[in-house]
Amino acid sequence: MHSRLLRHFLGVVEKRNITAAAEALNISQPALTRSIRQLEKTIGVPLFERLPTGVALTKPGEVLARRVKLMELEYRHALSEISTLEQGLTGTLRIAAGPMWVAVILPDVLTAFHQQFPKVKVRITEGAIDSIVPALMGGEIDLACVTLAFPSQPELVKEPLVGVRHALVARASHPLAGKGVVKAEDLARYPWVVLANDSVGTGRIGSYLVANGLEPPQIAIEASSIGMLRILEGSDFLGLFSTVMVDYAKRFGLVTIPHEGTFWEAEAGLAYLRTNRPGRTIESFKSRVRAAVSS
Repeated sequence: MHSRLLRHFLGVVEKRNITAAAEALNISQPALTRSIRQLEKTIGVPLFERLPTGVALTKPGEVLARRVKLMELEYRHALSEISTLEQGLTGTLRIAAGPMWVAVILPDVLTAFHQQFPKVKVRITEGAIDSIVPALMGGEIDLACVTLAFPSQPELVKEPLVGVRHALVARASHPLAGKGVVKAEDLARYPWVVLANDSVGTGRIGSYLVANGLEPPQIAIEASSIGMLRILEGSDFLGLFSTVMVDYAKRFGLVTIPHEGTFWEAEAGLAYLRTNRPGRTIESFKSRVRAAVSS
């Protein structure tokens, strides 16, 4: 199948609009429309549903989009392998990671990796399951360092490395600090700051309170992990962080608040798309992450 048609197809997938995609691809709208029609004729099914404001993928279109993105990933891995053969390693390694990885585990890994591959740029994106898993499945990232509490997929490898337990944290002068083991009803009196776009983590807080016969939590602020730490540092909000991050949180004057029950325990580790030809750089990065966790 012609790579030009697939490139045009992905352009429309990204923009969800023929006119905008044609501008981005630097071709005319009629030419792009012809490419999409030719691809649909070749495959034998419609790939887009035409809407007043643009286009939407049909079910076959969604399947093709996912597979073509995987083809792009394999192509990037092939380029990486070729670069390795020529001993001139370059390119970009795209990593998505949760807060504990970004703050505690990955800094030393990144430093050592750069010393080994100085011409390879690493792009780190912080996030949660909600954003990381779709990006991984869509071929937008190469590797995820994340809690593995999401459904398995045949094309996805989940590699557990560490058990994670979440701790309740607040500033040292918080009314609940130093009060011993607090009850769920005590926690329900205070507002919460949570990681942005983390429905799984936020849902665990709600499940804990509802299981204790209480109303869902008052989520006052959604922020990045560093934003959460700074907000907790200067307020009486409550927040949840992995126990791996507790020492890091102490730098912001935060303490753990002992409480009844458990909010969340899960396996965390690496997630990546299954491929027969992984590149040398990503394999080296994974090895360094494994060593950092086990040390």
